[in-house]
Amino acid sequence: MLNIKNIFNLPEFLKDLKRKDHSPVYGGLDILKYIGPGLLVTVGFTDPGNWAANIASGSDYGYTLLWVVSLSTIMLIVLQHNVAHLGIATGFCLSEAATIYLPGKISKASLAFAVIASVSTSFAEILGASIALQMLFDVPLRIGAVLVTVFVVIMLFSNSYQKIEKWIIGFVSLIGLSFLYELFLVDIDWAQAGVAWVKPSVPEGSILLLMSILGAVIMPHNLFLHSEVIQSRQWNLQDDKIIRKQLKFEFADTLLSMLVGWAINSAMILLAASAFFKNGIKVSEIQQAESLLRPLLGNNASVVFALALLLSGIASTITSGMAGGSIVSGMYKEPYDIKDNHSRIGVLVSLLGALLLIFFVKDPFKGLILSQVFLSIQLPFTVAMQVYLTSSPKVMGKYVNSFSTQIMLWLITGLVTFFNLWLLVSIINI
Repeated sequence: MLNIKNIFNLPEFLKDLKRKDHSPVYGGLDILKYIGPGLLVTVGFTDPGNWAANIASGSDYGYTLLWVVSLSTIMLIVLQHNVAHLGIATGFCLSEAATIYLPGKISKASLAFAVIASVSTSFAEILGASIALQMLFDVPLRIGAVLVTVFVVIMLFSNSYQKIEKWIIGFVSLIGLSFLYELFLVDIDWAQAGVAWVKPSVPEGSILLLMSILGAVIMPHNLFLHSEVIQSRQWNLQDDKIIRKQLKFEFADTLLSMLVGWAINSAMILLAASAFFKNGIKVSEIQQAESLLRPLLGNNASVVFALALLLSGIASTITSGMAGGSIVSGMYKEPYDIKDNHSRIGVLVSLLGALLLIFFVKDPFKGLILSQVFLSIQLPFTVAMQVYLTSSPKVMGKYVNSFSTQIMLWLITGLVTFFNLWLLVSIINI
């Protein structure tokens, strides 16, 4: 029964809206309760690392590598839905499940590798935001990196997850609107772009950029993050009907969010192809892209570009820090909780490790691209671990992957591994 007095106390009033079995009261706008976790993942693959990979791809090869964004997004939807399935059905994030169900040496090695991937991710995020501060306010790169890191640590240590989620939804919206504005200023060959979105083509010398796009879209840390934050929408793990309803709405959230990310990543390549490739300009740093946009598209376009990069860097640094915290806390069989020391250690290792790397980087643009390549190299290990866990009846019970889902997931793992081997052979033959 609702307590009318609590209507003026929103948190208590919302609690009263739940049934005694802690299941939610559903209505016509149920899905709105579940929008959010997917958008945190979207921030991860619209980060500065994506900017570098996409701008380099568009300026070097025009629309040609758009198909990589499409393929990566399809694989991402499957993987993110699968890992969210794990979080909802078991109540464990990917790191917790690995610690509990895998042999100790395997789980420790896999999760340690994932922590390194989280540092690599944070490196790109902090560096990108620092580059934006340099473009907007002429702040030296390393000082900007310190400012961004301090700001994000304060955000993570002082705000609840729900507050951070709202910030990030706002950031994603502004980033999307920024690129929509930029696209209105350039002449897009939509027929050629439409073909490139679906027709695989690998121009000579493009494998490094192909891998950086792949790693930038299907980011390992996002698999850990999504399995953790999806649990913020859980009501009652004992009720099969509620779990199945969560899975349905989670897929809608994931699908919508990944399509938003696909559109933003595609817009980056379209912009670079139209503004730079058509004019015979190869971009070797993000600052160069901003300065080149000014004479081509006007001052407003370059300012909007830099502001969007700053928002992208800050938002994605927040999510990479959360992912680092989730991985480390999972090693101790604990959920992410910023008030817990293990989560705090994970956040600080991810962010401070990245900050330290920035003080040694000589070529920021190349560093951004190589950080995404490293993520692609790490990806098969995380994906294989995830597929093994979600295909285990011991872990998932009756929510275990179906045979067809297992085949699809292992095909994705095999495809990512194939691209990595291709990259390795290409490097050896240089």
